[in-house]
Amino acid sequence: MVVGEDGALPLPWLAAPLAEALAQQRGHALMLHGAAGIGALHFGLALAQAWLCEGQAARGPCGRCGSCHLVQSHLHPDLFVLLPETLRQSLAWPLVDDKPEGEDGKKKPSRQIRIGEVRSAIDWVMKTSSRGRGKVLLMHPAEAINPQAANALLKTLEEPPAGTRVLLSVADPAHLLPTVRSRCQRLALPAPPAAEAARWLAAQGVQDADVLLAAASGRPLDAQALAAAGIDAAAWTALPRAVAHGQGAALAGWPVPRALDALQKLCHDALARAAGGAPRYFPAGSVPGGRIADLVEWQSSLSRVAQHDEHPWNEALLLDALVAQGRAALTLPA
Repeated sequence: MVVGEDGALPLPWLAAPLAEALAQQRGHALMLHGAAGIGALHFGLALAQAWLCEGQAARGPCGRCGSCHLVQSHLHPDLFVLLPETLRQSLAWPLVDDKPEGEDGKKKPSRQIRIGEVRSAIDWVMKTSSRGRGKVLLMHPAEAINPQAANALLKTLEEPPAGTRVLLSVADPAHLLPTVRSRCQRLALPAPPAAEAARWLAAQGVQDADVLLAAASGRPLDAQALAAAGIDAAAWTALPRAVAHGQGAALAGWPVPRALDALQKLCHDALARAAGGAPRYFPAGSVPGGRIADLVEWQSSLSRVAQHDEHPWNEALLLDALVAQGRAALTLPA
């Protein structure tokens, strides 16, 4: 996720926005906003690595200096990466106080950035830089900062120690407190062009990348995650007809959030077709028709469940019920 010794960025479409940010951004508190699945964390880490780089970092980190090696090993003393516990575990980027997995008994890892973690980060900010290139606090995703923790962060955002930069990565700035937004300069990360994203996916071994890219709303990392989960272009294209036949087994093994996302996208495309429009997420020939009133009712049911997708549902029964409602709403050609 960081720049390696070859100096290559982890994602090719980050090169232009990174060079622009290094040339133009001088603020001490930046709010990086970009859609989930396009590499906001990769970009934030590359920007932090460049700020701390001891080589030639005019267009990006060199990847070869001592500072870059420390970032690559997740051990740089002047870089504090604050992620929710769930993400820290999946990326192997722990905090100093994190306990080894299993030591907290059956406690479920938090999806929030909690006030105690933010206070630890603030204490770290107040310490002197170890390598003399300043310090960087990166928080991702900033939406995960709970309100109490956000309020504790305000003074640091407004007046950090000299040489310290705070970078908040957020998919939607509206999800942050206005008091946080007002203290940050905005830095937008655009989505990559579809052709470039498809080429990158193909280079990662993803077949029929354009289909999965559409399935993931044009977000290449999400498309890659679909492929890694065993959902290829054929399975995605076959899903609308399977739901129209009431075949809930087509979603067997899918986590509830991913299955709900797929059903919501199918409902959207069926509504688009019923209204005379073109589908967005599924290939045009794969989307059944449907009755608008029934589709709207199905859409409402999916939205209600999606608000509680972390509830301990009986997954099989839940998905069977939603697929049965989809079957009633969708109409296959005779």
